[in-house]
Amino acid sequence: MAPLTEKFSASNPGSAAASFSSRLFAGAAPAAVPAAAGRDETIPRTFLALFDVVALVIAFATTSLIAPWAQWLLLPSGPLRLSLPAWLALPDGPSFGEFPALTHVAWVLAVTAPAMLLFMELLGGYRQLVGQSRSRLVVSSALAPLISLSFVTLALFALKISSSSRIFIFTFGLLSAVGLVSYRSALRLYKQRRLAAGEYAKNVVLVGQPFSVVWMTDHFRQNVPTNRFQLAGWLSVPPAVEFVASPSLGTRNVDPEYLALPCLGAVEDLAALLVHSPLHEVIAVQSSGDRDWLKRVIENCDYFRVPLRIVPEALLVGTLRDLKLVFRSEPLRLPEVVLAPPHLETDALFLKRLIDIVLSAALLALFSPLLLLIAIAIKITSPGQPVLYPWRVIGLKGRPFTGYKFTTMVADADEKRDELLSQNEMNGPVFKLRADPRVTPLGRVLRKYSLNELPQLWSVLKGDMSLVGPRPAFRHELDRYELWQKRKLCVKPGITCLWQVSGRNRISDFDEWVRLDLEYIDKWSVWLDFRILCWTAWAMLTGTGW
Repeated sequence: MAPLTEKFSASNPGSAAASFSSRLFAGAAPAAVPAAAGRDETIPRTFLALFDVVALVIAFATTSLIAPWAQWLLLPSGPLRLSLPAWLALPDGPSFGEFPALTHVAWVLAVTAPAMLLFMELLGGYRQLVGQSRSRLVVSSALAPLISLSFVTLALFALKISSSSRIFIFTFGLLSAVGLVSYRSALRLYKQRRLAAGEYAKNVVLVGQPFSVVWMTDHFRQNVPTNRFQLAGWLSVPPAVEFVASPSLGTRNVDPEYLALPCLGAVEDLAALLVHSPLHEVIAVQSSGDRDWLKRVIENCDYFRVPLRIVPEALLVGTLRDLKLVFRSEPLRLPEVVLAPPHLETDALFLKRLIDIVLSAALLALFSPLLLLIAIAIKITSPGQPVLYPWRVIGLKGRPFTGYKFTTMVADADEKRDELLSQNEMNGPVFKLRADPRVTPLGRVLRKYSLNELPQLWSVLKGDMSLVGPRPAFRHELDRYELWQKRKLCVKPGITCLWQVSGRNRISDFDEWVRLDLEYIDKWSVWLDFRILCWTAWAMLTGTGW
């Protein structure tokens, strides 16, 4: 791992670029990067289409219950015979108990579902819900199933199906439209509220010459909503020229408020910044003379799996007569080359989160009696001790969070840790001791079967952790990590990973632990998560922990 350590070495505080940034922001200390949530707002089209099909199936099953009653009401002999106009009343048909079986009309669902998906796509219904207007959502959600049922109606008349099937189709169409509009509107409202609360905001750091940073800051203020992207600061790059003029840009007076964006250091500091600060994207503005530093930025973002946008400075400020910029995407509206890690916006990541939610909620409900018994046992065996130990750690992109485990140690365990450092059985920044005297008798049983980890399912449900992923790091441990080791924080931390199921009690080298975490990151798939979960269940049953 030595080459990685050399490639991502710390910057020299005395560099010319760092000195220039100090002069540019004289008297102002670099501001701390705000901890924007940076959660993904995307619902993959595949899953949105799957949800639509599920809504159709529910409407179909509900129709099988409602349609006989609707037919009974609308028949000439039904209760509404006096209040309905003649053209709306149905001709006599089968009695209530003779309504066709569900299997006889299953073809309606088989025809409607694919047609509905096609028309929903044509009507723009599979654009991101949070960006759709209310009218577009209602129109696409209501029209897609109704237009689809027109094909069913054609088949109905061609095959001369009885009137009882027609009332089933009409009821199914109404319930499908209501169901799609209702669930999509509720999902859109939920997404919009999270967007307004800043849950989807991403921290962005700018890298470039000062004039480019000023232009980009102005662009963000005027065109980019802060509930999606927030400028966290900028990094200076060589050459450290004075901020006066540029051959291609000309001279421009600078309003002092443009310099309010904090300088977070020099470009050499980017690698460490990506780990210790909650940064979600990097924008590098390349001018004509920039070459060497851009290569370093690309390497850093590639290693730590952070999306990078490269923007040519000449396209930002040049004057075009006939040519127009074709923007890649909203809402940044920048002419850019985007480098993004694999799986960033794939269906697989959404599926991983869906599995996390379903399994963590199910396991919390299933194990709730066991959780209660463990809590009572802790109170009896360790009076005065809290049932849950607050686990303050660093997670994805350097974002701190508090998780919880069952208390397995004595009250002053943290204070006694320094006294036991000489007996540490793990090489590196982490502390592990098989015969740890701080562990209570009950705690040894809980650790043996990993039962002390069960409260972390709540962190998985909240979204701070995943079921499978590298373990999060304590702050004091992270400060002692080598830079190549910090790459394990570029994905969401988890309760279990390859280290836990690969003989964790036999691994005494932290470097080997991290190599297993990096192997998981590079080879990740949903299938790998499934296998790790199965191995973890076996490890818990056999009691391999300590």
